[in-house]
Amino acid sequence: MDAEGGSFRHIPVMCRAVLEFLQPAPGKTIVDATLGGGGHAAAILKQLLPAGKLVGIDWDLDALQAARNKLASFGDSFQAVKANFRELEAICNRLELAAIDGLLLDLGVSSYQLDCPERGFSYRDDVFLDMRMDRAASRTQTAAQLLAKLSVQQLAGIFRRYGEERWAGRIASLIVKHRQTKGPVERSTQLEKIIREAIPAPARRKGGHPAKRVFQALRIAVNAELDNLRDVLDQGIKLLRPGGRVVVLVYHSLEDRIVTKQFRERARGCICPPGTPVCACGRTPQLNFLTRKPHLPSEEELAKNPRAKSARLRAAEKC
Repeated sequence: MDAEGGSFRHIPVMCRAVLEFLQPAPGKTIVDATLGGGGHAAAILKQLLPAGKLVGIDWDLDALQAARNKLASFGDSFQAVKANFRELEAICNRLELAAIDGLLLDLGVSSYQLDCPERGFSYRDDVFLDMRMDRAASRTQTAAQLLAKLSVQQLAGIFRRYGEERWAGRIASLIVKHRQTKGPVERSTQLEKIIREAIPAPARRKGGHPAKRVFQALRIAVNAELDNLRDVLDQGIKLLRPGGRVVVLVYHSLEDRIVTKQFRERARGCICPPGTPVCACGRTPQLNFLTRKPHLPSEEELAKNPRAKSARLRAAEKC
């Protein structure tokens, strides 16, 4: 697919492991809530036939069209839905799916989204700071709009909370100073220069590109990614039928903490105080952990797809 002059490509991360943990089989119904270009979906659909169904959800029109083209040969076994995955329960109700056998969440940003200048995700090119996953949603503010209106305290909070940026306060202060003296910070090169000025030289030489954490934080804030993740996990676990599985690919510690916390809380049984003779809470486990420790990409995969380096796979099964 050609999307605004760029080819939509996204190598499916840990595809073999996703299939092993998700266990698609003929007749099952699977939701790929992060459809992307359809790489994982194509592999899953091959194991769902005959009579199985995959519902693919994505809020990125470019991704959705790429997936429709890639998966057209699967006919009615595949259905694409343009939506935020936090609408999962409503989507399943609309499609008359009372329960599902599997849920896949791949929380990575595609190579196309990172590399396409119009999307504004990159700190490596001079691009407008958009960062919206769904550019059709006019109510969603761009990264540039956030940088233009938020206070030093608000910006620093975003950089700390979503980027775990040590120098958040200094970066936020320089952004606001730039606004007051030179005009709004709207381009990636402007923001990257400010970040370099704010971070001391010895710190800049550690941990990769110095702009990575701030750009991540802005993308998460623009798209409310962590709130969306909590919502879709709540709804997805509720929709899974017994024996159904949820598989999540995470790419940074903030996502991993949310997924691990959800799985751990739902894997707990009785929460009565120790020594209580008879259980009074009536609580039973909803999930069984399938990955006590995260499943990691192989060296072979990393050689082919270096962007998979930060990926961690978590999986659980409905009791």
